[in-house]
Amino acid sequence: MNELRQGDVDAEPEEYQALRNGKTPQIVAGLDRPLERKPLGEQTRAVRRQAWMVILANVGVLSTGIALAMPTVTLNQLTSATEPVHLTQSQGSWFASLQSLSTPLGGLLSAMLLDKIGRVKTLYVLNITALVAWALLALAPQEDEQLFCTQLLASRFISGIAMGLATAPVGVYGAEISLPKLRGKLILGSSISVAAGITLLYIVGYFIRNDFRLIGLICCGYQIASLLCVLPLPETYSWLLSKRRVEKAKESLNYFRGLDKSPHITHPELLEEFNVLQKSMQLHQGEKKPSFIKCLRLPEVYKPLLILMGLFAFQQLTGIFIIIVYAVQISMEAGVTIDPFLCAVLIGASRVIMTCPMGAILEKWGRRRAGIISGLSMCVCMLLLAGHGRIDWLAKVPYLVVICIVGFIVVSTLGLYTLPFFMLSELFPQKVRGPASGLTVAVGMFISFVCIKMYPRMNAGIGTSNCFLVFAAMSLLAAIFVYFALPETRGRTLLEIEEQFRSGRIRRKKPADVEMQEVFVR
Repeated sequence: MNELRQGDVDAEPEEYQALRNGKTPQIVAGLDRPLERKPLGEQTRAVRRQAWMVILANVGVLSTGIALAMPTVTLNQLTSATEPVHLTQSQGSWFASLQSLSTPLGGLLSAMLLDKIGRVKTLYVLNITALVAWALLALAPQEDEQLFCTQLLASRFISGIAMGLATAPVGVYGAEISLPKLRGKLILGSSISVAAGITLLYIVGYFIRNDFRLIGLICCGYQIASLLCVLPLPETYSWLLSKRRVEKAKESLNYFRGLDKSPHITHPELLEEFNVLQKSMQLHQGEKKPSFIKCLRLPEVYKPLLILMGLFAFQQLTGIFIIIVYAVQISMEAGVTIDPFLCAVLIGASRVIMTCPMGAILEKWGRRRAGIISGLSMCVCMLLLAGHGRIDWLAKVPYLVVICIVGFIVVSTLGLYTLPFFMLSELFPQKVRGPASGLTVAVGMFISFVCIKMYPRMNAGIGTSNCFLVFAAMSLLAAIFVYFALPETRGRTLLEIEEQFRSGRIRRKKPADVEMQEVFVR
């Protein structure tokens, strides 16, 4: 106990604190087993600090969901011929889709800034960029139609860059400040933020239906608040150490492990963690990374690249993002019997609710099972929607359209909406993870742009019911693709996954080997 008194009191486990407070062993939970001390990074004060900093960082990511949902709540007004200045149908489709075209540019910019200026300053750039986009929307001219169209499209292009900027910083920040046991929960916060942003704007649109400039001003106010939320964030110790700012790195590590900020590390556990991190960085200094082009010849690179590009393609072709962007319009065309804006709110709320437990669902079901169930269920929802306009008895089922649209969103979140992004960090080898992920997302966003841009023309050409049939067919093909092409990664190390792509064989390792691999990868 003398050794414990010299350590950090707040870092002690509850059993030790109970003994210190005079409680008897019989009433202290867990004394029938050996006392195990949690690592500092998993104790209450450290977890609280890590969680709050990631939450504050994710406030800016929420604007990504707002940008995705913006066409849903503004497009009816923007294309209305009763407005003094308005967009044509073609210009409206550009307004809805243009951000997907510029998102890869933001992703490339994010990759560069993360290394050059750090994780926190990249979040400043993200929020300022999004603020510029909302200001252009809010200040759109009311007389000059050409300038009106140009400014709105510029707003969407810049919001796409902001979306790309938001793809990596918070995930990297959460991963670097936490221990492996908490990492998944913190990273999942970004997906929840995007879903919450979509829902938030749907709610705003429910109350404000014919004033897109006011909606733009509200978004500006939100983005300013988001920018202020970045102020308390300390930079990660990993980045600070990579830039040889050793004292600041020590302060950051002390803070995120629940201790007082100090340029000196006195706790032995933290000293060991800091030394391991420092040695790891010294080993990689001056190390020349292999060319990404040359790496494309390796089976452990081109196989997951093709699989994930296919998965992203099916994600877009099944209509997931189309329904997010055109939620109100699709609800009206499908014949919902409730307020279409309320239907949009239900869509957004269902996505938020289903995103929260996704980490646990993927761990329990596995990636392949979740993807197959998701694809087949999406197919059923789309078939019922298509049948609603063709089959008399289906047309008489009350609230069928609302149930199918909301159900489609729920089951897509269980797999095809979430899986592609989730598996980027699992399938690619460490040496090419950055460029390979960037290339895959860029391809996915380009397909998203094409789908969102072409949907109005496709809908006008073949009709809403036939569009639903196309989405049903794509959902079925997606489930088949997942069954035959996607490897199961649940419970497997990154090196085991890489070895499977390299050799074509699934090889399991002993627990001790797995533990050593995870330490090495970290």
